[in-house]
Amino acid sequence: MAAAAPLPPLPPQFKSLQHHLRTAQEHDKRDPVVSYYCRLYAMQTGMKIDSKSPECRKFLSKLMDQLETLKKQLGDCDSITQEIVGSAHIENYALKMFLYADNEDRAGRFHKNMIKSFYTASLLLDTLTVFGELTEENLQHRKYARWKATYIHNCLKNGETPQAGPIGLEDYGDENEDYGFSTPNHVPERSDSIYIPGGSNIPTANYTGIQIPPGAHAPANTPAEVPPHTGVGSNTINQPATPQNIPAIDPSLYNAPLQGDVRLTPEDFARAQKFCKYAGSALQYEDVGTAVQNLQKALKLLTTGKE
Repeated sequence: MAAAAPLPPLPPQFKSLQHHLRTAQEHDKRDPVVSYYCRLYAMQTGMKIDSKSPECRKFLSKLMDQLETLKKQLGDCDSITQEIVGSAHIENYALKMFLYADNEDRAGRFHKNMIKSFYTASLLLDTLTVFGELTEENLQHRKYARWKATYIHNCLKNGETPQAGPIGLEDYGDENEDYGFSTPNHVPERSDSIYIPGGSNIPTANYTGIQIPPGAHAPANTPAEVPPHTGVGSNTINQPATPQNIPAIDPSLYNAPLQGDVRLTPEDFARAQKFCKYAGSALQYEDVGTAVQNLQKALKLLTTGKE
């Protein structure tokens, strides 16, 4: 995939978009779909900020040219032609970045790549707004990721050791802080799937309103293989094993026949596929309860057309 043509200097009015555009540039070759939607977000947001001044109009015109070029290059890509696929692609990528950073944070490994991953996850969750309003779940993930990036960045800058994992702070810091990040030394690569295991020892009461729901998953085709551990900290937190909480099987699902009047839509098939991917990811972490729960959801949807 050829890199997009360079843009003119960023107008001061668009300073808030600089990291989204930098993320787009970093992904021109790594993941052009992410690159496309980051630019689309910048375009839509920029139009709302200032579409009348000459310098902004010139910048937006060049950005639109980039988008048109990318769209032609990705013309046969489902993530571009189908919104539900594109939305899932961006959400999966964001959650994978979040999970990597959260794992590093909980293990007390504080470094630039982890901070960048938290912040990039928050930027990609911004980008999801091109498909509509964010879910409450993603709003919480975005706020927590941006706060964590700010908190750890400031601690390291001031020579302090950050507190690992969720902490009960009342102030989440400046969510719009300009970190001046550059591309991390290690660029994560693709893997098959990842997920945030149900009951992942997240003490939600200490989030001061920020909760990561149990069983929140990032399905297959997520962006990055968890990078090797790098950075400042080396103390690992040994999390206690979580007892399995396996839900009861709904008896009505045994030998469930396909109802004759069921009309499944493409969206139904996509949701059923997502449930199956969630289950597969859960089994990789021996989370039987979450796997059973998602398989039951998939079976019910396929046999009744309802969740």
